[in-house]
Amino acid sequence: MLALRETMERAEGYAFTALCSTNFLVACLLFATVSREQREPYMDEIFHVPQAQKYCEGSFHEWDPMITTLPGLYLLSVGLIKPLVLAVGWTGRAVCSTAMLRFVNLLFNCGNLYVLSLIVGRLHPKDKTRSASRRVLSALALSTFPVLYFFTFLYYTDAGSTFFSLFAYLMSLYGSHKIAALLGACAILFRQTNIIWVAFCAGSVVASKMDEAWRTERSKKKDEKSLSQVSLSVSGAGKVLRFSVDYLMTPCNTKAVLLVIWPYVAVAVGFLGFVVVNGGIVVGDRTSHEACLNFPQLFYFLAFTLIFSAPVSVSYGRIVSFLHSVRKKPFRYLFVTFTCLLLVWKFTFVHKYLLADNRHYPFYVWKKIFQRHELVPYLLVPGYVFAAWNFAETLKWKSLFWNLAFLVCLTAATVPQKLIEFRYFIMPYLMYRLHVPLPSVFRLLLELGFYTAVNAATLYIFINRTFQWPNSSDVQRFMW
Repeated sequence: MLALRETMERAEGYAFTALCSTNFLVACLLFATVSREQREPYMDEIFHVPQAQKYCEGSFHEWDPMITTLPGLYLLSVGLIKPLVLAVGWTGRAVCSTAMLRFVNLLFNCGNLYVLSLIVGRLHPKDKTRSASRRVLSALALSTFPVLYFFTFLYYTDAGSTFFSLFAYLMSLYGSHKIAALLGACAILFRQTNIIWVAFCAGSVVASKMDEAWRTERSKKKDEKSLSQVSLSVSGAGKVLRFSVDYLMTPCNTKAVLLVIWPYVAVAVGFLGFVVVNGGIVVGDRTSHEACLNFPQLFYFLAFTLIFSAPVSVSYGRIVSFLHSVRKKPFRYLFVTFTCLLLVWKFTFVHKYLLADNRHYPFYVWKKIFQRHELVPYLLVPGYVFAAWNFAETLKWKSLFWNLAFLVCLTAATVPQKLIEFRYFIMPYLMYRLHVPLPSVFRLLLELGFYTAVNAATLYIFINRTFQWPNSSDVQRFMW
């Protein structure tokens, strides 16, 4: 039996290695096509590429004020490219060319696939011996998540930001909190908002300890029904709130928590110091990145999540269950719907970029759907309610403590953003999708096929469906 298990593990290792190699080969072919058609920097690359090239030349004191993120991508690019070109003997413009810089993200794509596979295996240990194909397919599908995959072929911060954020979460799952905090700091150097996912790593640890304390307390009271994970319900929230206050107000519990999460606290303190010295989170141009309470952003994310997770989270039975829930508790859903309508009415903000830049898909989503009629944003609210219910229903196997931590981080990652930008949804979506109960092979194949079709369509449109603005001779392309 042991020999059979070892043979299966070796076979799984060989299969995954072959999968990684194939994934990298396909990405290289697509990368060559994109770079051949779009040789010059495009969109945000016009800021990122010259800045990285300055670092390649050793001009670390020069900074483009239009760049709003920290220099993690440029520093790592130089750290990877310089030793390579010295070994090969390359000189001149090829050293840090646009194509060479873009290639760095292909490495991150491979890294994301590997890290995702490890996270899936860690989060779903019960399926470890009997569902190798499901775990591999799940990791492959997530690594080809369309919004993330598209920016693999351009010199953007998304691939590296996602890699370090996921790597930090993986290390926190293994209990290596010092390494996780260090990786979280690296993620912040790619994008400042990744401080949210550092906080999520800490929040997950606190949630785990509170789960343990809850089970211990209920065990002493011989409350067998409460030995399972805390249910995600309104009635459960009241009990949990009282328990949380009592737990965190106990000095020994507070000390035990701080002894574990102090590396994350150290990163948070350092980040707070940066914010104070910098005068805000954004570096460079702050006029286009002003924070606001854009609560409908959370609704847009839920709708976005519903669409992209539909192959693994939506079914006929799930829809019937939602309708039964509405019928049983109509006043609760009326209250939720009314609250959503109020938030849409009072807190909808429209960024100037959303209305002006017709190269991005959100421009057309807003123009073709939201601006079709003034009532459309309100008519979409029932869809948001179903998306929120489906979101919560999918994660109900996680404890309420964990769900509360995730909800806080999700809100912090979406609501303050004024601009509707699908790239901002990458990390929240991946964190949600990673915690979806491991789907069947059939559903995973549907998801992978769906993502592949979307990727093929978006890359085809980017490469072949070019256009020009009336006052410019430059070629424009559609993108996420």
